[in-house]
Amino acid sequence: MHILYLHQYFTTRTGVGGTRSYEFARFFIQQGHRVTMVTAANRQEPWSGGLWRRRVVDGINVVEVRAGYADYSRGTAISYGQRIIAFLLFALASLIAVVRVERPDVVFATSTPLTIGIPGMLASRWHRVPLVFEVRDLWPEAPIQMGVLRHPLLILAARWLERAIYRRSQHIIALSPGMRQGVIDAGVAPEKISVIPNAADLDLFHPQRGGRHWRQQLGNPPFLVLYFGTMGEANDLSQVIEAARVLQHQGRNDILIVLAGQGRQRSWLEEQSRHYGLRNVRFLDPLSKAEVADLVAAADVCLTIFKAISVLATCSPNKLFDSLAAGKPVIVNTPGWLQHLVTEHQCGRYARAGDPADLAAQIVYMCDHPEFTRQAGRNARLLAEQRFDRRRLASEVLAVLGAAVYQELRV
Repeated sequence: MHILYLHQYFTTRTGVGGTRSYEFARFFIQQGHRVTMVTAANRQEPWSGGLWRRRVVDGINVVEVRAGYADYSRGTAISYGQRIIAFLLFALASLIAVVRVERPDVVFATSTPLTIGIPGMLASRWHRVPLVFEVRDLWPEAPIQMGVLRHPLLILAARWLERAIYRRSQHIIALSPGMRQGVIDAGVAPEKISVIPNAADLDLFHPQRGGRHWRQQLGNPPFLVLYFGTMGEANDLSQVIEAARVLQHQGRNDILIVLAGQGRQRSWLEEQSRHYGLRNVRFLDPLSKAEVADLVAAADVCLTIFKAISVLATCSPNKLFDSLAAGKPVIVNTPGWLQHLVTEHQCGRYARAGDPADLAAQIVYMCDHPEFTRQAGRNARLLAEQRFDRRRLASEVLAVLGAAVYQELRV
């Protein structure tokens, strides 16, 4: 098959952000298929001119469009209005690119943003091939519940676009059971939806990977707690800062919390940390995926934190699965499938969202119960191997794409 893969935030392991589309595309190519990836331009590389450019990345034919942005963390650092404009610019610019590529057998469009469905629908209609749409976040429900999408007309337009994409898609992939239910609630038949969650990088993140240099660089703390990824409004890391304040007040000088990444809240979080005089919090700049793997190897426990909003409990965060692959116990604070996943498989602890004291208590528990923490790490790696192996999940996606092509040929 020739797969036209649309993802605004495409990045490799040398970049910052999730690499699901890169890893899946590489797997598709290893299975004998061709992949054309349409994405936003990598602004770190010189641009000679024109609306788009082509390059080959590990066998993937990449078409970069000079609109929007490919760095996901950059988007979380700008206003929501600016993000919407960037989303629309990328979607519109991509319309030209998708009709000029060689005819594919299937179009695979992955959110966020939801607007990626616009070039996805056009490509499907123009080339007369099926569209498979992947839901990574429930849009527009997430921005509506967070209060960043308020105007009635914008909400109406976003919901119309959501339903139009779902109707035009031959099949939909949801990254969690909660997302699947959200798609069903939007009027989609359950048999049209497959749940294929984020995957674990079992080779890049590994219990045997060395993280000693990070441990030394951070002052060899007795117990290292790590959050890595976006520091945006959806994460609400103020609860981590408040938990650190509780720990410092308790005299737990043996615990260090490290926050690595970028986002709109980062400067405010740093300011709060200074205001409280916290000696148990360190901030690190965004790192490439390979560098993150070394940092995770240095940690004793990893955090997956979200704001206390119901729609965010449907998330399927990369950081969780990378932590599991590294054999690190995790603390999650979203009720629902992530809580059940962690508690059922005994690979970490659950802290109530929006409750810094409870988060601090769970950190202390893991610090004071080293055997539990070590066993939770072993359970984490086992869960990653059994349920979230990237190759197995990529093969499931490939099967969905193949079935969509076969069904189209029968019509």
